[in-house]
Amino acid sequence: MKKLLLPVSFGFLLMQASCITTERESATSKNADRVFTPTPEGQRARLTPTSVLNAVRTSHEFSDPKSKDQFVLLLQGTKIINSQARFLIINSKGDTLRNEVMPATALLDERELEDPQAATVRDKEIAILKSMNGFFQADKFTSPAVPRSMQATTVADQDAWQAVREDNRSVGFDYTTSDGRERRIAYARKLNKAVIVAE
Repeated sequence: MKKLLLPVSFGFLLMQASCITTERESATSKNADRVFTPTPEGQRARLTPTSVLNAVRTSHEFSDPKSKDQFVLLLQGTKIINSQARFLIINSKGDTLRNEVMPATALLDERELEDPQAATVRDKEIAILKSMNGFFQADKFTSPAVPRSMQATTVADQDAWQAVREDNRSVGFDYTTSDGRERRIAYARKLNKAVIVAE
């Protein structure tokens, strides 16, 4: 009889302890009234067109000689080859000075490919990621943005171009656009905006 009572008593104590633990956990839980339901397997870590696949950033003088701005390049999408590259410049106050979107293929430098004709999707994706890493290289920044020796260019906003040309402390940033052309942008302090000064 004693042998039978011992396992029953032990089982009863174990049940009591588990109930106490459960009560304690529910008492300290922030969502005690909500039942946890795991995310369905098909919906876990699903990529969307706004998912960030890669990000590159640097800080550099641009809008204000006393503080550096953040230059950010985001790759957003579900696959690298079909994604969008978002180029942002954010000043020290958190204001967005530039927000430009281009296809990721605009970053594709064919010189990075051994054989552009035979390149696989993976080869192209690796080349895009390499190009992202070099997007903000130091030699892409120049000051002054518009040298005095430079004659007027065929940019749409001539007033902005002139404002930047008159500013000896202006900083220009060069990059390749979605149509493959080189572009230089700078901050026109007189106009309080980032402008295109060469294309």
